[in-house]
Amino acid sequence: MKIVGINGSLRQGSYTAKALNAAADRVRGLGVEVEILDLRTMTLPFCNGEDAYPDYRDVDKLRATVKSADGLILATPEYHGSVSGVLKNALDLMSFEHLSGKVAGLVSVLGGQSNNNALNDLRIIVRWVHGWVIPEQVAIGQAWKAFDEQGKLLDEKLSQRFDQFAESLVQNTRKLRS
Repeated sequence: MKIVGINGSLRQGSYTAKALNAAADRVRGLGVEVEILDLRTMTLPFCNGEDAYPDYRDVDKLRATVKSADGLILATPEYHGSVSGVLKNALDLMSFEHLSGKVAGLVSVLGGQSNNNALNDLRIIVRWVHGWVIPEQVAIGQAWKAFDEQGKLLDEKLSQRFDQFAESLVQNTRKLRS
């Protein structure tokens, strides 16, 4: 089984990247391969509805990596009450061929109080392309207080939520594959 995580933040020192790493570490701890696609390191065009983007090799890498995955972890900062533009654009560059049938776990990171706006938007997007979103999700409010300098979660209850998230993602991906 292979899970692909996508970091939907471009910020250096991103709390979203730290949250994605926390989720990925727990999935790896369950014996599952995880590959992270960090959109900060990829050169992707704005989606214009074309099928091919020959001047952008990273579009092919994004599509092939996601297509080869059994499941996804989609991690986004919440900007103005929704998913980040960079993550939405990356998802728009793919189609049913790449995303249909994938099990997805969703993580959002906020500077303010925790809410589910970005997660709800991601849930709709994944459903639209015939993916399956697990019921467990993680929203980290006041993210600047959630991690130590090494990126370790400081709150035990939040850490337990990540454990439950990883278990659900792995279990549900196995169920769908069989």
